[in-house]
Amino acid sequence: MSAVTTTTTAVAPAAAAELPPVRRRRRLSPGRRLPAARLAGPLLLLALWAAASAAGRLDPGAIPAPWTVARTAVRLWSDGTLPTDILTSVERAGYGFVIGLAAGVVLALVSGLSRTGEALIDGTVQLNRAIPTLGLIPLFILWLGIGETFKIAIIAIVVYIPLYLNTHAALSGIDSRYVELAEVQGLSRFAFVRQVVIPGALPGFFVGLRLAVTGSWLGLVVLEQINATSGLGYLMFQAQNYGQSDVILVGLLIYGIFGLVSDSAVRLIERRVLSWRRTLSS
Repeated sequence: MSAVTTTTTAVAPAAAAELPPVRRRRRLSPGRRLPAARLAGPLLLLALWAAASAAGRLDPGAIPAPWTVARTAVRLWSDGTLPTDILTSVERAGYGFVIGLAAGVVLALVSGLSRTGEALIDGTVQLNRAIPTLGLIPLFILWLGIGETFKIAIIAIVVYIPLYLNTHAALSGIDSRYVELAEVQGLSRFAFVRQVVIPGALPGFFVGLRLAVTGSWLGLVVLEQINATSGLGYLMFQAQNYGQSDVILVGLLIYGIFGLVSDSAVRLIERRVLSWRRTLSS
């Protein structure tokens, strides 16, 4: 028994010496998600802005200090101007977004699931995409007047185009083997859409949704400066006439906050809905 133990002990170091060294695996993924990471960039810009203002590097007439802009925002909120304009802008963006969302999804489904629908819809949407949307404003004013209707219509067009393009691209990218499997399984049309089409189209839909949310706010800035009597864009336009750069910056910051919050909300919903995917962002 002692001889066997001695032999085994003698062989073990020799065998271990002959094994090749284990190569450490290099990490290529981005790593763990940092908490509130998307606020780091805006906070850094705010800190640089405050430092440059405090050091006198910025002209107060052109770019007021952050504390000046904050005081202006408080004043506008206290006298009731800012709440009214924010509510008006949110309503315009909301109506246009809902209409554009419904149109983009329906057109993408019809075009993506039917060759006839694709022949009738896709070329028209691509033509619409090639025409600058803001260039349609004079024509829409002639058609719909200068009230709220044309503003909502333009926002809806800005919203539906990226939604359609990304959702349609996702539908076209669904692997044909899944379609063949659904046919072999004898799935109904409804079951096919629910189990194959919707999961396959959701990633592209959320990309389009993020672009659409941002586009609705960008279009609103321009539209609210055309024959409007309220809204953030109107507030900024009036401030331009009187040289009030602090009021303009208040409006821009509110637009930026709305865009960041809405984009973050869409990202959160996307992570919850697509929690089954394993991607770099997750």
